[in-house]
Amino acid sequence: MAGAGASATALALAACSGGGGQAKPTPAADKSSSDKTVNWANWAAYIDEDDEGNYPTIEAFTEETGIKVNYEVAVDDNNTYYGKVKDQLALGQDIGADTAVLTDWMAARWIRFGYTQELNHDNIPNLANLSPALRDPDFDKGRQFTVPWQGGFAGIAWNKEAIPGGLTSVADLWDSSLKGRVGVLSEMRDTMGCIMLDQGVDIAGDWGDAEYSAAIDLLREQVESGQVRNIKGNSYLEDLKSEDTLAAIVWSGDITVINAEAGDKWEFALPSAGGTLWNDNFLVPIGSPRKTNAETLINYYYEPEVAAEVAAWVNYITPVVGAKEAAAAIDPELAENQLIFPNEQTLEQAHIFRSLTGAEEQKYQAEFQSILLGA
Repeated sequence: MAGAGASATALALAACSGGGGQAKPTPAADKSSSDKTVNWANWAAYIDEDDEGNYPTIEAFTEETGIKVNYEVAVDDNNTYYGKVKDQLALGQDIGADTAVLTDWMAARWIRFGYTQELNHDNIPNLANLSPALRDPDFDKGRQFTVPWQGGFAGIAWNKEAIPGGLTSVADLWDSSLKGRVGVLSEMRDTMGCIMLDQGVDIAGDWGDAEYSAAIDLLREQVESGQVRNIKGNSYLEDLKSEDTLAAIVWSGDITVINAEAGDKWEFALPSAGGTLWNDNFLVPIGSPRKTNAETLINYYYEPEVAAEVAAWVNYITPVVGAKEAAAAIDPELAENQLIFPNEQTLEQAHIFRSLTGAEEQKYQAEFQSILLGA
């Protein structure tokens, strides 16, 4: 982890300062009409999967359109994925993904640097099914460059066998009985957001260096004392399965997935002080030569029945209007699942980490990444 932390710190600094002074790359020529493939980079446990490891909706898409999908679990967290591809993006080269799924703040960076292609909405008529609340985000007005894939919460989870009494707050993770068995996420906004909420900070509101520093100091103390065992992206799931960690800051839908895969051993909850709320988005990298194929894929996943099928497996918040009704036809209980179709009461417990200025992102991300050096 020390080596990973060092490179991640350098990456955070370079990523925040780069891109502004150089000419933006130009989009690749689209050869979708002659090349019926699409390469999709996504996160772990983030699409429907059968017992044989196949992806039913992807197979149905290929049967319907004739487009072969090369699906790769390539994103462990936003920063490490960006670190792998940023040099190619800057040159306008094909990074091997015709669509990648990234979180709002990272998608905003790609748009700012000119690393994404503008979408042709004529190829995505099902975009009419996008939830009105998600149609006009500040980082991509009118959804010119991105389309939401799924949303979700960051909160806490624990091994029910090892911690039968359960947990209610982020502060519970620091109990001495859990020393060396706690994990937190390498996504700064989720880990720091949960800690700051626990300290009484409105992460969507007006806060600054003092509030962030108080949370960083607490995290550093927990890492240096050995309370926190690991700081990871999606690979944290393996630590829960192996019981290297018994409790962690996690992403909501993942816990349903590992319960299905490895026995019903874990419980997820939004902490008493609240958790974070985020969205991940499809985008088309600047060097992709198969943009139309990617747009055809996006359009397919905005069919309500398809969105419901995915949601039933991944247990994240679907952005597709009509998916709840389609889910109810599959299983009435599914339509009431608060991790997929949250009501107002659930949403009141979730908070969006406010947008950062360029200077804030550089400062806060570097401080967070420096803690990885000691993890």
